[in-house]
Amino acid sequence: MNDTTVAARLRLAAEAHERMAAAGGTAIGAAGQAMIDALAAGRTILVFGNGGSAADAQHLATEFVVRYRKNRAALPAIALTTDTSALTAIGNDFGFEELFARQVEALCRAGDVAIGITTSGNSENVIRGLRAAKAAGAVTVAFTGEGGGRLAGQVDRSIFIPSKATARIQEMHLMLGHVLCALLEQEAE
Repeated sequence: MNDTTVAARLRLAAEAHERMAAAGGTAIGAAGQAMIDALAAGRTILVFGNGGSAADAQHLATEFVVRYRKNRAALPAIALTTDTSALTAIGNDFGFEELFARQVEALCRAGDVAIGITTSGNSENVIRGLRAAKAAGAVTVAFTGEGGGRLAGQVDRSIFIPSKATARIQEMHLMLGHVLCALLEQEAE
């Protein structure tokens, strides 16, 4: 791969960041405030997604529990993608579509924040998980790609990455998690 190709790929990523900076501030701020309010009330943040989004969910929950940039009190957060016994039992007994809804039913309480991550906005198990969280009285947040897919309009806070390219959406979801961590740590100061 030559330097021109590498530079072109980096420019595509930078352009996605610029589009997000121009379009997403209000939605990100609203999601951040919902999380700040929930944590102040002693509530929990639940995060989930599939594949790369599962890794993003784990990364985000870990940064809340451990730290992002500074040492501070641990924040109550859990990724619903880490318990292989629960995931395989739910998949076997209830079907893959119920992976997150079943865990949300067990763990989510009114006032919690549930974050579903899906590049397409069409992942059935993420949709069902967010529906279950809404039914439990949680604030629901979706990280998706352009347009939001089937999740559009179904959650309390939507953050649509202005791209159709999976790689750009995933890169922005990771960056979005870091922005939210920074907002929470700034509030804790």
